Amino acid sequence: MPKLDFVISTVALSLLVASAASAQARAISGNPEDSVPNLVGLWKATRHLGPEVRGLLLVDHPGTQWRASIAGRTVAARVVKDTISFTLPDSSGSFVGRFDRRGRVTGQWFQKRDWAQPLTLVSCGSGCFSGQVIPIDDEYTFYMKVTRRPDGSLGAFLRNPERNLGVFFPVDHIETAGSTIKLLDKKGESVLTGEVKDDAIVVFIGNRGGSYDFRRIADGSFTYFYPRGHPMAPYTYVRPPAQNDGWQVGTLSEAGMSERKISDFVQQLVNAPIDSLGTLYLHGLLIARHGKLVLEEYFHGENGEKPHDTRSAAKSALSVTIGAAALKGVNISPETRVYQVMRPDARGLDPRQQALTLENLLNMASGLDCDDNGDEHPGNEDNMWQQDNRDWYSVILNLKMIRNPGDTAIYCSINPHLAGGVLSRIARRSLPDLMWDLVGEPLQMRNYYMLLTPGGDGYMGGGMRFRPRDFMKLGQLYVDGGMWNGKRVVSADWVKRTTAPRYQMARLRKYGYLWWMIDYPYKADTVHAYFASGNGGNEVVVIPALDMVIAVYGGNYNERAGWAMVMDLIPKFLLPAIER
Repeated sequence: MPKLDFVISTVALSLLVASAASAQARAISGNPEDSVPNLVGLWKATRHLGPEVRGLLLVDHPGTQWRASIAGRTVAARVVKDTISFTLPDSSGSFVGRFDRRGRVTGQWFQKRDWAQPLTLVSCGSGCFSGQVIPIDDEYTFYMKVTRRPDGSLGAFLRNPERNLGVFFPVDHIETAGSTIKLLDKKGESVLTGEVKDDAIVVFIGNRGGSYDFRRIADGSFTYFYPRGHPMAPYTYVRPPAQNDGWQVGTLSEAGMSERKISDFVQQLVNAPIDSLGTLYLHGLLIARHGKLVLEEYFHGENGEKPHDTRSAAKSALSVTIGAAALKGVNISPETRVYQVMRPDARGLDPRQQALTLENLLNMASGLDCDDNGDEHPGNEDNMWQQDNRDWYSVILNLKMIRNPGDTAIYCSINPHLAGGVLSRIARRSLPDLMWDLVGEPLQMRNYYMLLTPGGDGYMGGGMRFRPRDFMKLGQLYVDGGMWNGKRVVSADWVKRTTAPRYQMARLRKYGYLWWMIDYPYKADTVHAYFASGNGGNEVVVIPALDMVIAVYGGNYNERAGWAMVMDLIPKFLLPAIER
């Protein structure tokens, strides 16, 4: 069996080898006369920035007025026909829901103006409804690994598990001057500065909460810097637990897979060295075969209840939602003309604008002036988040057409975002409500979170956060031809149409309707796969011929190592474990 560290090095060799410091660091011996302690070792800093509003939400009307109470706050609620809504006085949260026929209130909890979370309130008595608000925690954790290099300098790197901000703070080594610490990059340029105070290294990180107190993790202590708490930890395979969330569970052997080979692979993941910023940083690995979840493993402190940032993999959720809407009778199809829906009264449109269809948006072949890999394009995703106009749909529709729709696929996240706007406009409902009713509830999902634009629209370019099991359901839905536990959610034709390769988007990978395609070597042949894919190594891979779904969640954001699992490790380790 090939060794994992060798495989990773071939995927991201340049990221795995630490460069020698360009400047000689001041040697720190830890001698009594030295004013600075020995910095060699592992350091950790964490800041929790909220939110405060969480817990039980109670909506009732003890008199004539409806009210809402949560986290020590009580406000009046407004009821108009079957809709109830309220906003907390400090704008820290709001809710919009409807009284349904099942005696519940179903709607969306809005965490400030950033996130929408499906929330169902159940009866707690006459004129009383309640439910648990579980917000996304705004938290930053940084690990700093400091080592002594052969030349006596102090090598270092920063790792941020939640967002991998270490990529944007490319620390390579440390220099000291008295109690002052300079964190420098490979060129010797300053990245961050800090100060040694008592037993902590205090580092100021702007726009991330301010000062962070890094404290040493004692040698041998349990820490989630490592995949399972220690540099070497024994692994034993255990069947995934049943959770009453729609998943049937089973064992690897029942699914025709080698428990020994999978266990050996997971053990290699656990034992892989964390010696540089670019090493593989896997958060979760799940496998389903023949309709049953047979492997569920998490690393670095992640767990099955923690919502994971799927990044652009969430684009595929929009593709599923559009298919589900069409099945429910919403008048939408790949042939739907975008400007006819979004600007029905417009005059003097460019012929290319008139020709733009929903299919062009789903294929990333709109012809609009956008490219997520080019900052010079006004429709670039980063440019959209930095501009001031809150009406993103108008901004996108005002972009120039620089090529004919359908000619070329250029990866750009505003394409699916505009596609979501088309769906919302036709259905006359918000995207958060549509996705829950059409996909979330039918697939028995629990907590998930939709990112909102500054204008309050659901952002369809990515960034949704799901429980790992729940997001994986999109793959199982498709391998089962649009069915989930006997209930049809999308048509079998939609599954085939959306996963048909239409454009060559990258080397070895093609693109369909917000799904990627790849062919894997398998035994003496190849096997076709399609997958939802997001920055950092977040994929749900569907292999229909093997009746198999693989979900991978990772934290290598903006790193090439994020492609290691889907491009290299699946064909080298997981597929060879199939015995029948």
